[in-house]
Amino acid sequence: MPSRRRPSKHARPHVPLDVVRVQGGSTREDTYRGTRWTVRAVNGTSATRAYLCPGCQQDIPPGVPHVVVWPAEGVGGLGDRRHWHTGCWQRRDARPSGSAYR
Repeated sequence: MPSRRRPSKHARPHVPLDVVRVQGGSTREDTYRGTRWTVRAVNGTSATRAYLCPGCQQDIPPGVPHVVVWPAEGVGGLGDRRHWHTGCWQRRDARPSGSAYR
């Protein structure tokens, strides 16, 4: 009768680390009004509180996927991060000029 034990973890093949999953979303760089911004997608399960979207001035409720945006040059700190609805960030250049990023 064959053994039902699992093989040792040392005998199993190596599975590489999924950096995107560890970071909580994919990260990329975009340009907005002549400045480079780092943009990270946040999935709904890791969004645990409400945020105010600077694009539409509406709440992003907990559990809703969205993006977090901060200056790519690393200027500032955690206070410079902004949470945007994904659609608002994608249409950021179509907004009226009076609605500045805050």
